[in-house]
Amino acid sequence: MNPELVPGGAGEGEIARFVASWLDEAGLETETEEVAPGRFNVVGVAGGTGGGRSLLLNAHMDTVGAAAMESPFEARVEDGRLYGRGAYDMKASLAAVMIAGAEAAKAGLRGDVLVTAVCDEEVTSIGTAAVATRYRADAAIVSEPTEERLAVAHKGFAWLELETRGRAAHGSRPDLGEDAIARMGWVLRRLEELDEALQRRPPHRLLGAGSIHASTIEGGIELSTYPDRCSLRAERRTLPGETEEDVAREARELLGDLEGEARVTFFREPFEVAEEEEIVRIVSATAGGPEVVGVPFWADSALLAGAGIPTVVYGPSGEGAHAAVEWVDVASAERCAAVYAAVARQFCT
Repeated sequence: MNPELVPGGAGEGEIARFVASWLDEAGLETETEEVAPGRFNVVGVAGGTGGGRSLLLNAHMDTVGAAAMESPFEARVEDGRLYGRGAYDMKASLAAVMIAGAEAAKAGLRGDVLVTAVCDEEVTSIGTAAVATRYRADAAIVSEPTEERLAVAHKGFAWLELETRGRAAHGSRPDLGEDAIARMGWVLRRLEELDEALQRRPPHRLLGAGSIHASTIEGGIELSTYPDRCSLRAERRTLPGETEEDVAREARELLGDLEGEARVTFFREPFEVAEEEEIVRIVSATAGGPEVVGVPFWADSALLAGAGIPTVVYGPSGEGAHAAVEWVDVASAERCAAVYAAVARQFCT
């Protein structure tokens, strides 16, 4: 489990050792990198004979917590479904890209196939961020589950922090106190109006509208004291074309002329790839013409595309990402592995 989400979570060390050993035995040239203390990436390269294009296959190794699950780490198969934490998000996809990498190592392709098993996708994606700075490829497939649909777009997101300031005083002295929490009410009202305005804008053809919501709020000391500060954290989901500068301006407008501070604390770009890109066309043809969609969640595809690598998102069917019951369709995962391997054979020429 990702230790940034679950205090004491084990991180990716054990699964990284398994992935590295398996890929090494399958004939890939394997490297393990400690991206941050206790957080690991594994990259396996099925080296080509030379002169061909390279394909990067991406899957993340971390999972969210499992507190609400029964026997989350005792995988079981029932009626063609594999149950357990991470089965759908996204160990089945990880297995599929590993199998495709092993097939590439045996196929004698001209171009390289890179299998990138990364850490921390569930929080800030330090794993794929590191891959994007160290490795190059001519195209990429991110194997997040898409129900075997071809995803060519997804939303981005930004985390905001807004603080209103007041003046601390005894509750009996309204002549001295200024209520920072009450002032935050104005910000919350503007936030609601902004979300309504976003819903009225012309929608993206695949992703619909952007959005903003309040996430957490805190302030005050105790009942008989005017609060001198109130802090609100919010999340903005963005569409292709919306920038960090746009979101920062919106944050300032939420604060208005109130005393305080508004800032973007984290930003990840939205993603979109042209359907005319060759990797899109090859995956579509190989997978039998799947439905072309946009997905609402963010994925590491945005980082790879931002590094100049044409990228698509395509993965298996299942249900229960981050939920108490999680499963992946085994036959679907097997089909995805076959698609990844077939795309590599066609693209890496």
